[in-house]
Amino acid sequence: MRLGIAGPFLLVALIWGSTWYVITGQIGAAPPSWAVTYRFALATPAMFALALAMRHSLRMARAGHLLAVALGLFQFGGNFNFVYRAEEHLTSGIVAVMFALLMVPNAIFGRALLGQKITRRFALGSAVAIVGVLLLLVHEARLARLGGNVPLGVALTVGGILSASIANVIQANETGRALPLPSLLAWSMLYGTGLDAAMAWALAGAPVVPASSGFWLGTAWLALAGSVVTFPLYYGIVRQIGAGRAAYNSVVVVVIAMLISTFVEGYAWSPLAAAGAALGTIGMLIALRAQSAPTG
Repeated sequence: MRLGIAGPFLLVALIWGSTWYVITGQIGAAPPSWAVTYRFALATPAMFALALAMRHSLRMARAGHLLAVALGLFQFGGNFNFVYRAEEHLTSGIVAVMFALLMVPNAIFGRALLGQKITRRFALGSAVAIVGVLLLLVHEARLARLGGNVPLGVALTVGGILSASIANVIQANETGRALPLPSLLAWSMLYGTGLDAAMAWALAGAPVVPASSGFWLGTAWLALAGSVVTFPLYYGIVRQIGAGRAAYNSVVVVVIAMLISTFVEGYAWSPLAAAGAALGTIGMLIALRAQSAPTG
């Protein structure tokens, strides 16, 4: 990939690779829906400030606001609420590895909704990467001390994957492409935060405000680095190379998360994990070299 895509691609992967570790510190400190609400309540004004700093207009027509509501619902509402709840039943490693399969629904939805082609080379690379992801998933399952309702955790993770995939694809439609990403994301986060707060109040009652400074430092990192910096970059990648290939970012995210865990938590690599990471990377390289433009 050319530098204009590879640079943002790697930066997003580095930041999102760290967020899986940070999210583990959010679980239990506050109900999941309130933790998500706090994250985007902090991210929203920062995204509006970024849009204004970049001299983008915040005015949008009705179609733009409808798209922002949909993005708020699927990306900043459904996706993160599913993920935070999934980590109450599954380890963050398993949830992260499952998210590496995002390439599959992204490619399918991209084909169905945007007419983006699925080339043979992309399909081959995806098949190789999926084998690698499955090896990583087996490795994580062997290590994990699974508690709670495991089938529910898997179902919640799948819900998060599908929600994220729908958001990935619909923001690249004709309406979305006509709008500056920071402006679209600012309104999407605003609507998403309102939905998160309503869901949190309905499911968990009045706000629970953690006293831990670690919780709020983690929330700041997730909001500013993990949301305001990354989403404009990632959605820009989707628009340039297509939803299917952009989703390979999640494969790199998993490997980076594992490397962070190696140095921070003493994660021990096994031949199975190494083989999975290698196959995932090889499959990604094959698929990313596939000749397919975002619009087919």
